[in-house]
Amino acid sequence: MRTPPLASGPEGPRALRPLLTTVLDALGDGTRERGGPLPAGGPETVAARMRDALGDVLPDEGDPEALRHLVRALAEGSADPADPLCAAHLHCPPLAVAAAADLAASVLNPSLDSWDQAPAASELERLLTRVLANEVYGDPSRGAGNCATSHDGAAADNAPDALVTTGGTESNQLALLLARETFGAGVRLIHGANAHHSLSRSAWLLGLPDPVTVPAPAGTLDPAALDAALTDLPGPHLVAATAGTTDAGLIDPLPEIAAVCRTHGARLHIDAAYGGGLLFSTRHRDKLTGLSAAATVTLDLHKLGWQPVAAGLLAVQDARDLAALRQRADYLNADDDTEAGLPDLLGRSLRTTRRPDALKIAVTLKTLGRTGLGRLVDQVCARATEFAQLVQGQPGFELHDAPTISTVLFRPAHATDDDIAAVRRKLLTDGRAVLGRARLDGRLWLKATLLNPHTRPDDLAALLKVVEGTTRR
Repeated sequence: MRTPPLASGPEGPRALRPLLTTVLDALGDGTRERGGPLPAGGPETVAARMRDALGDVLPDEGDPEALRHLVRALAEGSADPADPLCAAHLHCPPLAVAAAADLAASVLNPSLDSWDQAPAASELERLLTRVLANEVYGDPSRGAGNCATSHDGAAADNAPDALVTTGGTESNQLALLLARETFGAGVRLIHGANAHHSLSRSAWLLGLPDPVTVPAPAGTLDPAALDAALTDLPGPHLVAATAGTTDAGLIDPLPEIAAVCRTHGARLHIDAAYGGGLLFSTRHRDKLTGLSAAATVTLDLHKLGWQPVAAGLLAVQDARDLAALRQRADYLNADDDTEAGLPDLLGRSLRTTRRPDALKIAVTLKTLGRTGLGRLVDQVCARATEFAQLVQGQPGFELHDAPTISTVLFRPAHATDDDIAAVRRKLLTDGRAVLGRARLDGRLWLKATLLNPHTRPDDLAALLKVVEGTTRR
């Protein structure tokens, strides 16, 4: 086999065209032959099919048809997030324009650890992060913030900023790291019982004291219980609130929590990995009132932003906090280079090699605008409300509560928790529907997280019918 062509360079586009056709055909063939959002058969069957398709991972002689065979096998064996009955997790169907931009990023292959590897990408990321930080730290009711700038248009040192991350886990870890560097290793994390597991895990990784868990009745952090905890515990304190819980998509009472933090001098972090996308919606952004009070905010645009993974951010109220991340490596950011004007990128992440994930986000924002993105947010929130009403109108089902964002918890009436767990696994094994599970109020619920803006009312009815039919078996 001759040496494969490079993806970039003068011949790159010409070499990519037939490969792109192969990929698109294989993707279509792989998903067309399935009857649902998952391959049927369960883990053992899917694993066996992949082993058969892959064969020898590293053969002596290469197979020129490997791209076609493996992409098709991957498509046949993947969950399809665009299927309306794929609604278990915060796993969105990515926008085509974002996926195309992601391909361009892969072809050009910039690495954002030094300017000479990513000249344009480094500036694109700087512009994007300033704009998104301004979204977070402006007034949600207006839809745009007031970012302090200097006379030449550059952001002031104490203005909001943001870092591009791989997602909520990395963003939460960075938030705890910045709090530790500000207050010292004795800073105590306090979070609600509804908080994401990555927060306590990050405290462990960073060597912080054991976190304190505050009650979250009805799924949201209780400000009175938080006030009591801050009163009783020696500081310094880092409080983590949630805007969009993983289980039910609930939003903590952010203004009240911020007020409690101000009273006690506690630093506030808000995990808005799920709910942060509401900022784009005129109709729903008021749900995030109080977000700008946080020193740091986690966002994930591979949730309510319809980006291919990964597309996370950590927004910071004061860019000076990021000084804690500064590092020197002479081969990447020598002092004389930075003094001569070459941008220093090492302090923009805990990672060294980094993909230009800013490109797909910027392309999406520029293509759709605030109105277009807001419309997508409104559509999935509306579908969730419609699904909740549909559940409520069926005597054979029980609704947990009206959705806050786009997550609906429901369960077949009179079913036991064991029955519900078994129904979910049966749907997964048959490949007919992908639903999540959540335990609230001491009971197990089926979880539908609606992130496909193209879902139709009849899709929602079909989802409920599939659950009902499986429950009766």
